[in-house]
Amino acid sequence: MQDKTIIYKHIVPCNLSEKIRLPDYIIQNIPTIQSRNRAKKAIKKGLILLDGQQVESSRFVKSEQIIEHIADIYVTKSNLKLKLNIIYEDNHIAAVYKPAGISVSGNYYKTIQNAVAYNLKLSPEQDALPTALPVHRLDNPTSGILLIAKTQNAVINLGKQFQEKLIKKSYSAVVIGTPKQEGVISTPVDNKDAVTRFKVIKTVNSLKYTFMSLVELYPETGRTHQLRIHMAKAGFPITGDKLYSPEELLFKGKGLFLSAVKIEFKHPYSNENMILETDIPQKFISLLKREQARWDKVIKSQSQKK
Repeated sequence: MQDKTIIYKHIVPCNLSEKIRLPDYIIQNIPTIQSRNRAKKAIKKGLILLDGQQVESSRFVKSEQIIEHIADIYVTKSNLKLKLNIIYEDNHIAAVYKPAGISVSGNYYKTIQNAVAYNLKLSPEQDALPTALPVHRLDNPTSGILLIAKTQNAVINLGKQFQEKLIKKSYSAVVIGTPKQEGVISTPVDNKDAVTRFKVIKTVNSLKYTFMSLVELYPETGRTHQLRIHMAKAGFPITGDKLYSPEELLFKGKGLFLSAVKIEFKHPYSNENMILETDIPQKFISLLKREQARWDKVIKSQSQKK
């Protein structure tokens, strides 16, 4: 076994009576992992140790066993020299702006995870991580605020806040069509409860789509691709969404118009209420102006011909 950095350590209570498999136990008791899918992936990658050993997902948990979540050494050794916009940084946490088209982590060299060492200072705290770790995910084509932990305590604390749905995130998106002014979408995602609130900020005319709208999206659950699926199923796909837009509505060549613009949480050390924000991407504003200008030009031309 190579040297390991323990992110979280848990001892199974001696009075455990139920028969429960490791992934199900993890999502109930390990706050640094927030879904069964992520638990299974961590187990498969060897990032979950049971009594110091790598095990399979089918293993049942027993009383007094030790479960450890360790950092991915293969990821933390990378040092990609990619300049990131740092929104906030202290000794415990940081927040960076993730550009669209770059993955947070994964089996790639060009990821945010591989770039954090180049952009962030090492924490001087006793429980400092060797390399800071993102504590949540944004899809590859989604831009916006990404929260990062620099200490083990920050990973644990923020993980608990995500698990208990205490962290609030807001997104901006350009969608095709014009939804009602505000509402709630509660269509299940992957047969699991999923809730998204939305609010229309601005609607413009469009020659191709009739209308396009700038909306704010507030996910109350964190299912994979939740916002993209919800808006598409509601009949207002997010502009540029290659996965969920109907072919006739697909906006090509400009990427996905979805960005995480605000996050609210409690600071893991001071317990201070933190609100971090960033501007709506300029390409969102430019697209809406361009669509309205094209519409106005055609209407003006038609009017002059009469």
